[in-house]
Amino acid sequence: MDYKIIAIKIDGRTVHAAEVQSLLTKFGCMIKVRLGLHDLPEGGCSTSGLIILEVAESDLVIGEFIEQLNALDQVTAKFLSL
Repeated sequence: MDYKIIAIKIDGRTVHAAEVQSLLTKFGCMIKVRLGLHDLPEGGCSTSGLIILEVAESDLVIGEFIEQLNALDQVTAKFLSL
């Protein structure tokens, strides 16, 4: 069995979270697992975050999703197949 993993790093999380969430919703049917991580600095909320996804879809659709994520300002997405 292959695992298809996408890691999404978001800088300026409070500004760009809605754009990322919109794409997560658009491609939501292929997401099997979603894990969100961010630091909790004392006295506030982190400005960056990391989302880890396990997905089940063709490489073509995954590539389209990655491309649209990377087109967003301060968002970096990488794909890993294991």
